[in-house]
Amino acid sequence: MVAVEKRVWTPEEYLAYERASQERHELINGEIRLMSGASEEHVTIVINTASSLHSQLRKRPCKTYASDLRVKLKGNASYSYPDVIVVCGERILEDDKFDTLLNPTVIFEVLSPSTEVYDRGRKFEFYRALESLQEYVLIAQDRPHVEHYRRADDEWILQDFDSLESTLTLASIECTLTLADIYEKVDVSNPPPLFPAPSGTPE
Repeated sequence: MVAVEKRVWTPEEYLAYERASQERHELINGEIRLMSGASEEHVTIVINTASSLHSQLRKRPCKTYASDLRVKLKGNASYSYPDVIVVCGERILEDDKFDTLLNPTVIFEVLSPSTEVYDRGRKFEFYRALESLQEYVLIAQDRPHVEHYRRADDEWILQDFDSLESTLTLASIECTLTLADIYEKVDVSNPPPLFPAPSGTPE
């Protein structure tokens, strides 16, 4: 692996570098960051989610993408690779390379320990600036827990789901996802404790 030069990168420099690289990187405010590998649970949740959405959208003018399509974040020298994207209607791409999307309708991120703070905070701030984005979904990988954010005029409304019997309705694309489908073949029978015992203290 070649170390990435620590400096401020322009979008043009980043895209040229990324398209020539065998690894994937995100650009965050001009800083390139290498994306780490995903856990087996993470990958399974992404496949489950994308597969269900793809099946529901087969006869409709919508497309589902998993992990490998970049999204340019509006107004920032930033690009991300969402875990799952749905875009309905005309796809708007940045250039003739057809690998960078400008108008996602729904974005899903599967939370990992190394990315959870960014996914909940600054990344969601960037995503909210995308006028096309109507819904944002965060999925925990260590327990049944989904957070669904829906745009309502100038506000984002949050709904939580914690049961495998729960059904998430995605109004902007007229799709539904059950948590049982999202977590199929993922062992969530022993979620981590909400408040881990301090080091050296018996549980």
